[in-house]
Amino acid sequence: MRQIVLDTETTGLEWKKGNRVVEIGCVELLERRPSGNNFHRYLKPDCEFEAGAQEVTGLSLEFLADKPRFEEVVDEFLAYVDGAELIIHNAAFDMGFLENEMALLGRGPLAERVTVTDTLAMARERFPGQRNSLDALCKRLGVDNSHRHLHGGLLDAQILADVYIALTSGQEEIGFGLPESEVRGATGMLQAFDAAALLPRPVVVATASELQAHQARLERLRKKAGHAWWDGARPEEAAGA
Repeated sequence: MRQIVLDTETTGLEWKKGNRVVEIGCVELLERRPSGNNFHRYLKPDCEFEAGAQEVTGLSLEFLADKPRFEEVVDEFLAYVDGAELIIHNAAFDMGFLENEMALLGRGPLAERVTVTDTLAMARERFPGQRNSLDALCKRLGVDNSHRHLHGGLLDAQILADVYIALTSGQEEIGFGLPESEVRGATGMLQAFDAAALLPRPVVVATASELQAHQARLERLRKKAGHAWWDGARPEEAAGA
């Protein structure tokens, strides 16, 4: 199944209050690797931004004035996502807005055309009780988001693609079991693994005081148990011999 990492930007937090989608960004993954076949559109919303929304996205009505409306790109968008698995962070938010856009045009539900995986739900299951925002996951999973100064549909989809791959990577994808010493980075790209280039592993040697403390602990355990397995055969075994 094709996987499409999707993110939207909107004029506000709730579609029920009349807010609309102003940006759609999609990154296609084939065999868990970015294919380069992305979808990105800015949209004219025909409504005002809520207070604070422009600061989050960096978009303005002036910038969006000459952009197409959703109805003008809907067929292209549906052809792009049809039959795919959508990877979305906090899917209820984006799907709510997209389903609203579909309903306003009298079109059938988007959910009938795609399956949806919510990376926020995945992260909450894996990291319960922790912050699981996109920025928090980038930090936790080692995904570079230093270029993310504003929220943007395509940029966030690209970052989420790296987060999703890191979040779902198994041993095979970090180098175990791959032939010719290949490993896969967080972006899904294969990288050569040169064992000869590794630095020698550090050798840690216990100090004299640490060795004395270790022996003292073993002696306490020996006295408490009456015998220790590191001494060899148990007393009854020695007597039987």
